[in-house]
Order: sequence, then C-alpha cells, then structure tokens
Amino acid sequence: MTTDHSHSPLSSRFSGALQKVAHLARRRPEFGPERADFRCNVCGGWCSVRATQLGRELASCRRCGSTVRTRAIAHLLTTELFGRGMALPDLPLRRDLVGIGLSDARNYADRLAAKLSYTNTFKHKDPRLDITAVPANLIARYDFIIASEVFEHVVPPVSRAFANVRRLLKPHGVLIFSVPYTLEPQTREHYPELHDYRLVESGGRWRLENRTADGRTQIFTDPLFHGGPGSTLEMRLFSRSGLIDEFSAAGFAGVRIAEEPQPDFGIYWPEPWSIPMVAYAKLDR
Repeated sequence: MTTDHSHSPLSSRFSGALQKVAHLARRRPEFGPERADFRCNVCGGWCSVRATQLGRELASCRRCGSTVRTRAIAHLLTTELFGRGMALPDLPLRRDLVGIGLSDARNYADRLAAKLSYTNTFKHKDPRLDITAVPANLIARYDFIIASEVFEHVVPPVSRAFANVRRLLKPHGVLIFSVPYTLEPQTREHYPELHDYRLVESGGRWRLENRTADGRTQIFTDPLFHGGPGSTLEMRLFSRSGLIDEFSAAGFAGVRIAEEPQPDFGIYWPEPWSIPMVAYAKLDR
C-alpha cells in the first residue's frame, strides 16, 4: 500500500524550500548606475540597494548592517587565508588559523570566531589588548590581525602600534587594515605631545587638557571625536604615503592597497582614499 504525500503540508514546505534554493542559485550579482545586487559576504544574504547606498560607512545589508568597508575587510581576510573571496558563513572550520581583531565590528567578529581561532580584543574591557604595550607571550603568535578604524585613535607615537602589530604576527602573517586617510604628503597629528591628558566637558563644550612629558600645559578646544562628543578621540588624520612609511619602518615587507572593486560582494570605491590595505610580514608567503 502506498500513500500519496504530494499535497501534504510537509511536502509543500519541502518543495518551497527547494524552489527557494534554486532561485538563490540562479541569482547573479549585478552592478549598475542606479542599483546594485550582490551577496553580502559577511552574513551570506542577498542585497539589492540603490547605488547611492554603497558608501564606505553606510549600512547596505538589511540583514547584518554591513558596509562597503566591513565587507572589504571580510573579503581581504578570506582572500589572504584561502586564496579567494568567500562569504563568512561558507568558511571551512579551521581552528589552526589563529588571529585577533582590535575592537572589530560584531557582525563579522562573531562569524569569524565560529570558524577560526579568532578573538576580538579591546583596550578597555575583556579580552584586553593594548596595542601600544603588548605582552611578550603574544609575540609571533598570530596568522592574521584585523585593525579596522583603530590606529587613528592610538595615543602618540603611533609608530609603537605599527611595530607591535608586526611583532605579534607569525613570519607568514598578514594584517588587514583600514583607517581614514588623505592623499596629502604627510599625516597630520592633532596632539603630537599628548602625554598626561583628560577630556573635560563644560556647558556642552569639550576641551582636551594635556600635560606634556616636559611639564607644559596644553589646552585644545573643540577636539575631534568619532561616534559623537566625548566618545572616541581622533588623534590624527593619516596620509596614504605616511601609512606606507609607517608600515615600512615597522618591518613589514610590503603593503597592498585593495582598491579593486568586488561587485559580487558589493565592494566599490568611488574615491582613491581611505581604502583598506593588507600588510605582509613577508612577501614570499
């Protein structure tokens, strides 16, 4: 005796799931002057947005809130580790690949932690890591490090941070890196003599009070913040050439500015500045 299940609720749900999978398999990324259709490589979802939404810091994935920058970070990391760009949900389980993030965005940090031996670190909460003073037991421990939108906030001299991140990498390791930067000849340090400082708010206005290493008092009105007044203090505005010099002085063997578009993942750079980079501990990887 046989039973016809073709019209059962379970059969209908199964058929619908197959149709959905087949539909997703047929979808192809498309880029145009008005709209962009792409797969978000952070969460794996499909996105269809206006082309004007593809800004460096504009959330353009409704599912996970990824931006062009965060998708670029994910793309550069997977390309360096696996030889091709991949969506994070598609990564193989590789606990042998060890890495850290410096205050990474949760949308990709959580997914990396699920697949790799990755830890997202912070300066002011656990798990803690101060990139200006790294402990000796972490030297040459990591296959990869992600530092996205961090080094513009590091207390000067920022050269310590570049040197330390290089020391943390294994000989074959890579740094996935981004900061805002200009095409000017030199990096602009806002507070080059910062030493013993505090932020003071009065009447809705902020000022930075600093005592230099040689005992002088400095007052800076209207300091620059990211994330709103009193939040993260911007220490400098990098230049692209200044960044290249910092990487070289820290002992990196080479740097790649990843300016090529990746339409499949909704990555597009309309301007030639503030583009993420990859710094290599050695070139013959």
